Amino acid sequence: MPILSYRDLRIWREGYALVLEIYAVTAKFPSDERFGLISQMRRAAVSVPSNISEGFGRTWREQVHFLTIARGSIHEITCQCMIAKDLKLADAERATQLIARYDGLSAGVHSAMSQLKRRGEPRPPVTTRT
Repeated sequence: MPILSYRDLRIWREGYALVLEIYAVTAKFPSDERFGLISQMRRAAVSVPSNISEGFGRTWREQVHFLTIARGSIHEITCQCMIAKDLKLADAERATQLIARYDGLSAGVHSAMSQLKRRGEPRPPVTTRT
């Protein structure tokens, strides 16, 4: 299946699905977290598919840059899920599942970055001996 849009990327689809999960989980947090952990988690979650889509169609270097930002947001949201679990704001099992899914997504983003670098690296000039 050819990739014609960022929506065709598995990493974008998983990142988008996780945004919906994070919104559902944080909707059950106490209202005093509205400007704290809820806001932080939602912004980090939205950042992942947003940066994947923003990098799509740009040069390979720019794509790698935006994937790097997405991967940073993945690490951020993973940490925040751990905090929510330990503070008992989120169900422990659900938080653990989210962390595992984000770990898998991080591996997928890393793989995409590696592929882009391999395909995009300029080749050294061919020299001939005289």
